[in-house]
Amino acid sequence: MPSAHVLIESPIRSSFRVEQVRGMFDVPNAETVKHEWHVDLPIETKPWQIGLIVGPSGSGKTTIGRRLFPDALFHEGYEWPVEAAVVDGFPAHLDGAAITQALSSCGFSSPPHWLKRYSHLSNGQKFRCELARLMLEQADTVVFDEFTSVVDRDAAMVSSAAVAKALRRRGTPRLVALSCHFDIVDWLDPDWVYNVATAKFEWRCLRQRPPVELRIHQATTAAWSLFRGHHYLSANLHRAARCFVATWHDKPVAFTSYLQFVHPRVHNTKREHRTVVLPDYQGVGIGNAVSEWLGAHLKSQGYRFMSTTSHPAMIRHRHRSPLWRVNRLGHVAPAGGTSTATGLGLSQSISRVTAGCEYVGPPLERAAAASTAPSVPGTTPALLASGRSAPSKKAPSRTRLLSLRGASRRRPGKRGR
Repeated sequence: MPSAHVLIESPIRSSFRVEQVRGMFDVPNAETVKHEWHVDLPIETKPWQIGLIVGPSGSGKTTIGRRLFPDALFHEGYEWPVEAAVVDGFPAHLDGAAITQALSSCGFSSPPHWLKRYSHLSNGQKFRCELARLMLEQADTVVFDEFTSVVDRDAAMVSSAAVAKALRRRGTPRLVALSCHFDIVDWLDPDWVYNVATAKFEWRCLRQRPPVELRIHQATTAAWSLFRGHHYLSANLHRAARCFVATWHDKPVAFTSYLQFVHPRVHNTKREHRTVVLPDYQGVGIGNAVSEWLGAHLKSQGYRFMSTTSHPAMIRHRHRSPLWRVNRLGHVAPAGGTSTATGLGLSQSISRVTAGCEYVGPPLERAAAASTAPSVPGTTPALLASGRSAPSKKAPSRTRLLSLRGASRRRPGKRGR
């Protein structure tokens, strides 16, 4: 098993201030400051994918990571091009499909932002770029120092869940995360945890991440200004759109909307217009969840619900999900040409692969569809648009609850590498 006896000595050079501190705080007159401990990690007894070494700042996590995993790729940050786009910062031998899939799997699913310079991204987006690039390394084990230290805590939890899901799907590389934050343990869901402060090691199995409890609020088109810069295709919103905003911990995280489906033969049908999840909350299925909630909500009112998307992750989800029927998948030919598309949900896209789908899942329960609740902080459309938070003084807004639960995983011994 990986084990190490760690001894860190810092020689003390005498000076007036050093002697002053010794006198003020009764520090022993020693020649060095020593920090010594012994670490044993019995991680060779079971297969594993993700490990976490956690403890306060200055407790020795980085030293332990280097000593116990000397052959691993130790990550302290990549060099990114100053003027080129983020996608051009990945190694040249990788193709675009692999890069965009890695970015999406880490919860960074905003193609317009992939074209930005790395220095122009938020800390959360930079962190996910580092994760995506790390996932594509040809290494058996990687050690990520200061894991989630530079992002806010909601983004840290969501990104931890996203990268854990991606790594378990890929099966490689193994990740050892070094962090001083204990709030990510349930979200990263590691196979083992070593607490440096208590020198305690434990295996974890049959766990799942905490649920994401979303609250759905009716909104006006004014709320779109908070989300418009993050849609993967267009920043435009139709003025007739019916809009909803999802909040988590009283913060706006997602937007969805619908329009009347205009068709000469198909009636009583609505179509999805814009669905966006803010970058810090991508990667745990919020976009698919609010889209499916919208379908169930409209179905409870007697409508059919159609949706056309070209987002690869959403297409993959709907192709596998029993809640959706894919009526068309492929390119749409220009007017007058021969189209590969048949059925409903035609798109005007020619160059992109799109999928036309219909929601076929159950309707929303009547009690949930008709429920009303007082407005909560941040639900007034004008406040959502500005990013501020305050209770509404207007009439109560209709709100609904939506819960996203993490899928339970198998025991480490049952999962193949």
